[in-house]
Amino acid sequence: MSSNIRSKQTIVIGAIVLLVAFLFTRDIKGLVKPTEENGKMPSSGPMAGATSPSSTSVLNLETSSTAAKNVINKNLATDITALENSYKGAHGAEKIELAKQLAQKWDDVEQITPSALYLEVVAEGEPSTKSWLAAGNQFIKAFESTQDSLAQPALLQKANMSYKNALEKDSTNIEAKTGLGVTIVNGLGAPMQGIAMLLEVVAKEPKNVKANMNLGLFSIKSGQFDKAIPRFNTVIATAPTPEAYFYLGTALENLGRNKEAVDAYLSSKKLAANPTLSSFIDKKVAELKNKN
Repeated sequence: MSSNIRSKQTIVIGAIVLLVAFLFTRDIKGLVKPTEENGKMPSSGPMAGATSPSSTSVLNLETSSTAAKNVINKNLATDITALENSYKGAHGAEKIELAKQLAQKWDDVEQITPSALYLEVVAEGEPSTKSWLAAGNQFIKAFESTQDSLAQPALLQKANMSYKNALEKDSTNIEAKTGLGVTIVNGLGAPMQGIAMLLEVVAKEPKNVKANMNLGLFSIKSGQFDKAIPRFNTVIATAPTPEAYFYLGTALENLGRNKEAVDAYLSSKKLAANPTLSSFIDKKVAELKNKN
């Protein structure tokens, strides 16, 4: 077998492992601390890159609020409904203030999409770098939390526009540049443009967690597993998460560094404390140990 064929096989294997990792790390976000009403809906494929009329129509305050109320405590839902009724009848500064309260209320009950949409209302009413960053960050969080394939591209697009608006206010803002780079890498534009932005960020802030995490993910997607490892190690040294350990294990496994991969997977399992992920990792660890 030629080295070229072996290389292609490795990348294919890596892509399969990445897909599994993607699905399970999304489950980590949803099951460790239940979030996002849309997370109950199955994903039909990898992350989408652009909005469509169907995706945009599912993402509005009314539908997001209704869906979210179905999965939270009834008394809390009643309180939020009362606040929303006040919001609908309000104008000007009062309406913006109520939007802030509603964004916080939804965030408190881990329903990220309606929270993000109210933060967008706030940013439109009181445009500033800070307000648009808050909206962008919440839209990205919602995008990462949901498995609703219709909502994903719309959430990503809204995050993209929020970060662009933030950069219009302050073109040097690192957080906004990082967020914009993340949206581009995830499908809104030429990937290398997003990579260039993220590389610019880590040049200024070597320990930037969001930039390093996404650079690591892109390295895995492109089969550059050796480049992914230092990215995830930087994230782990700064702010360890189940996702970072899982993807580190994915990169190590694809390089044949099975013992290190086992350690990374077990660290992911320990941090996540997720029965579904734990079962998957136990099987994977057993397979890797048998290869040694």
